[in-house]
Amino acid sequence: MSKKVLITGGSAGVGLAVAKLMASQGHTVAVTGRSADTGARAESELKALSPGCIFVQGDAGDAAQGAAAVAEAARRLGRLDVLVSSGAQNPLGPMPFAQMTAEQIESGFRTRVMGRILPVHAAIPFFQQAGGGSVVLITTDAARHPTPGESVIGASGAAVILLTKALARELSRDRIRVNAVALTITSNTVGWDRMFANENFGSKLFAKAVARFPSGRAPTAEEVAEAVAFLAGDGASQITGQTLSVNGGLSFGGW
Repeated sequence: MSKKVLITGGSAGVGLAVAKLMASQGHTVAVTGRSADTGARAESELKALSPGCIFVQGDAGDAAQGAAAVAEAARRLGRLDVLVSSGAQNPLGPMPFAQMTAEQIESGFRTRVMGRILPVHAAIPFFQQAGGGSVVLITTDAARHPTPGESVIGASGAAVILLTKALARELSRDRIRVNAVALTITSNTVGWDRMFANENFGSKLFAKAVARFPSGRAPTAEEVAEAVAFLAGDGASQITGQTLSVNGGLSFGGW
């Protein structure tokens, strides 16, 4: 059945890859993002796949903007069946904790946690009106495997993973499923391009990681999108409270 899908942070990167895949499957997709120009390009690409697709401008990490964008998307879509929370990436990459400023630590947590969970909070009433729905949160595998330089990144991701479990329990009475997809370094994304644009702590760290993938390469945004679309769809109707790592076999285990 065709679904009404909202993807926060869906105008670029992994979010856009998910949007394109779900639009190509016949769903009607709304994407949000901070840039009107980037959003307009994304909307044009998505409309070519599914005519009803739209862009709504808004910052997922800002409570007021994020809630307004969710409400506007739900209004224009007519209802809300799926939310993929992929927005509000922090531009600060891996860095040793001792070298971070207090402001960078605070910003890292605020952006990576609040930017993921505020859209979920705003979307709950619309799922309740629709009689249920599916949420997929995008997080990081650094939450499951401690890595030097990713203390704040990993701790933020761990908060999202725990919230995934807690919300799956709380919202089950409303027939709302909540799952997460945890990423490693992923190609075909803005983050990948930014990370390798200059030589620094993060680029050296991830260059070593890329060399360790059993397949010889990192996962792509399009491969991550397949996992997200599965968890969002009816084929995963009995899966909730779970976090799926798409890490190319770089690491195993976790919680």
